[in-house]
Amino acid sequence: MKREILITSDGSTTIHLPEWNEQYHSKHGAIQEANHVFIKHGLAYFINSDFYINSHQISILEIGFGTGLNAFITFLETIKHSLTVNYVGVEAYPVLAEEIKKLNYVDELNANHFQDIFDKIHDSSLEEKHQIKEYFSLTKRKQFFKDIKDLEQFDIVYFDAFGARVQPELWTEAIFEIMFKALKSKGILVTYSAKGSVRRALQSVGFTVERLPGPPGKREMLRAIKNI
Repeated sequence: MKREILITSDGSTTIHLPEWNEQYHSKHGAIQEANHVFIKHGLAYFINSDFYINSHQISILEIGFGTGLNAFITFLETIKHSLTVNYVGVEAYPVLAEEIKKLNYVDELNANHFQDIFDKIHDSSLEEKHQIKEYFSLTKRKQFFKDIKDLEQFDIVYFDAFGARVQPELWTEAIFEIMFKALKSKGILVTYSAKGSVRRALQSVGFTVERLPGPPGKREMLRAIKNI
């Protein structure tokens, strides 16, 4: 499938798949979307909630590791908030090294002094846990989402799969049941999607779901809580 590098509305890059008319991130702003959905309404919400035990240690599962943008921004947040994060990214079709070189996230985030971290995130081998920094570990898995077997291991799920329009099989009750099982009690799942079918699928497996204002270009998004 043909793949192109696209500049989104906030100046940051994404990968565009013309055949599907689909992007890895919002065309209205890749960095804006990541910060709004996964950081503001995911990570920041969790560490400021009653769910967060003051251990400063958080485990995150990303569904759709893709370009590594969410992982890199999360790393930057660990510095701001003195967090220790164990990050697991699942991706069945890893992005190619030549594509990574064309992404401009380090520049757009004014994080040039962390270029080495961005490089480590992408250069680290699959299926092994890597200590990227003393407070940020990363494991990248080449795995289909349906094959995830983790039980009560994660505080947060970043659900960043391709949209239901092109891959509806990734937004089903069966997949969200796997996410529910992977989360600890009071864990949260955040996603850019606000489709009614997605909300109902999340609710059907036991999540408490709320609609939230979406990032630029989207009216709403969803946050789901494992309230047990």
